[in-house]
Amino acid sequence: MRNKLSKLFIVLAVVCTVSAMTVDAGAQRRRQSPRARGYTKAEVGVIIARVENRSDDFIKLFDKALDRSGLDGTKREDNLNERARNLEKSLDDLRREFDRKESYIATRPEVSRTLNIANEIDKVMKRRRMGGETERQWTLLRLELNTLADVYNLKMLR
Repeated sequence: MRNKLSKLFIVLAVVCTVSAMTVDAGAQRRRQSPRARGYTKAEVGVIIARVENRSDDFIKLFDKALDRSGLDGTKREDNLNERARNLEKSLDDLRREFDRKESYIATRPEVSRTLNIANEIDKVMKRRRMGGETERQWTLLRLELNTLADVYNLKMLR
């Protein structure tokens, strides 16, 4: 009887220990950042496509908002529109290099350049009122850009 109880106790102890380790490992996986999980090239391609689509929507609205602002017809408006075109060009370069290269991580310099340009626009968007829809589109684009920054382990837009 005592032998059976000892064996039962040992089996229960082993089961509890294994269960505790499994729960702990699951908790660790949930705490990992998106960077730590790794991405496939196809997944990153989808993120880049979302950034491209959001940027198209934003740039059109940004241009219209500038035309309706007190900056219309000024050198400052021209400079801001140029920044928006630079963002579009940078995204085009990123897409071209992404499609050309085998590993998505090889396009890190292009993503960094894109984020630097986006950071300049972000500063403008924080200082100026551009209208609800333009600001909403920027917020959506910024979220996608930050996802991209996270994937490439780069500094996010604030």
